Amino acid sequence: MEQQRLPESSGINPRRTSFNLEEIKVRWKKVALENCPGVSCVTTPAFTCGTSTISDIDGNSYNTVSIGTQCWTNQNLKVTRYNDGTIIPFDNLGGPVGTTGSWAVSTGARAIYENDDPTTGTNLKTYGYLYNWFAATESKKICPTGWHVPTDAEWTILIKYIDPSASSTAIAQSTNAVGKLKAISAPWVSSAGTDDYDFSALPAGQRWDDGAYVYRGTQATFWSTTEDVSGKALYRALVNNANGIYRLETDYYTGFGKSAGASVRCLRD
Repeated sequence: MEQQRLPESSGINPRRTSFNLEEIKVRWKKVALENCPGVSCVTTPAFTCGTSTISDIDGNSYNTVSIGTQCWTNQNLKVTRYNDGTIIPFDNLGGPVGTTGSWAVSTGARAIYENDDPTTGTNLKTYGYLYNWFAATESKKICPTGWHVPTDAEWTILIKYIDPSASSTAIAQSTNAVGKLKAISAPWVSSAGTDDYDFSALPAGQRWDDGAYVYRGTQATFWSTTEDVSGKALYRALVNNANGIYRLETDYYTGFGKSAGASVRCLRD
């Protein structure tokens, strides 16, 4: 039988009788790359919403979920940097009660509910960061590349897909959709959801302009990037005891302005 020889381009001396296994792997990879010009020799698996995950600039991984024509993350954002690597300022003053400190600002900022320890505590792992509206809308982008913080209209598309009778403009937008978006798990004080669409909304609560932490266990609050005609930001609140989804503007409740903290979900471009 004719002895098979390694190609000269492998760079391996065929007269050698022993080879380092890792060296052989590297050399053969080099040969493979040289012999597929203009063709990608390493393929990236196709993205499939609902089974594929995405990662942020910090390396945090997020599950995805397909609902209607949209693709969402089904976990709250927990990134510490914008996409260009700039740190999102972190405010942890005031202990569990919270104080204004450096929080009531008109630039991007993030906080952890009750200033829980980011390493040993559970709030960050469970709920993600609370970001102010300025962080959510920063031009440097807070969501992973190819994803964005949803607009008011995109929130409405989601809600009306689940509840076609939902209003596009009313404050009390829907009572039928809320349970289907809420997680089944224990963090909801009462009225946990059925999570029909695997959106898994958790009651991460809020941080008000004055630094106070409120509503963990009873409310999930999510930013949109949209401002109304008066310049107020629009957001969504899934409320435990009222059992509804509310389309609200900042300052509708005293203390919850653009400097307040809420959760962020990302939507695929």
